[in-house]
Amino acid sequence: MATLVAFHAHPDDETLTQGGSIAKAADEGHRVVIVYATGGEKGESPEGLLARGETLVERRVAEAERSAAALGTSRLVWLGYLDSGMQGTPDNDDPASFWQADVEAAAERLAAVVREEGADILTIYDEHGNYGHPDHVQVHRVGLRAAELSGVPQLLEVTMNRDHVRRLVQAAMAMGIEPEGDWPDFDDPSLVFGMPESVITTTVDVTPWLDRKRKAMEAHATQIGDMGFFFAMDDQAFAQALGTEFYIRHGVAPGHRDHDVFAG
Repeated sequence: MATLVAFHAHPDDETLTQGGSIAKAADEGHRVVIVYATGGEKGESPEGLLARGETLVERRVAEAERSAAALGTSRLVWLGYLDSGMQGTPDNDDPASFWQADVEAAAERLAAVVREEGADILTIYDEHGNYGHPDHVQVHRVGLRAAELSGVPQLLEVTMNRDHVRRLVQAAMAMGIEPEGDWPDFDDPSLVFGMPESVITTTVDVTPWLDRKRKAMEAHATQIGDMGFFFAMDDQAFAQALGTEFYIRHGVAPGHRDHDVFAG
């Protein structure tokens, strides 16, 4: 069996785009280690959710542990950087934030975990950080360098299939479904959102693990504002939206396609 190290920016990031793959890997006997760059300090929490005297970080660590249990994760590691906040906010300038971290130093912290675990696979985010969040972009940069430092055999980028989401949005609009905000404009060249289907190498069907994925998402109760849209879906819509997870595998020939993180 193999070991997968999944590098994520904040607690809850492991669920939406990779939760099914993690549960699948655990069920198949693989060891999964999740490394968080930050504690998610700049996230928001519903009013009244935190217990008296409880900090948001303490709650998010506890939520991550519950999510890990739901998915079958073997170990959680925290690199200890501060959440950098959303793009363009003053938190981006905090010298203790992950966005401001020295890439070489942060990469060595991650590489140390990869080496300690004898990992076969490291997963990071795509070059846009999926949607442009500074910490997500930094996960890509740091993860690339950590892969070089550690010599991990396989490197994959967790991504969102832009064309798949475009099709879902078009179907929703045709049905008259209205989001809380605006639907993404996929014809806008400045849109930073996932990657086109043409560059995605690995598509993983995680529908058998959707109950575990949903349970892991629900464990992150502080983030209900971000994930509530998905919880409102019926089972069919949830499966259409989140039943497939997408990756870009490094070191494969153009046109390569596979259907399992461990296929390489």
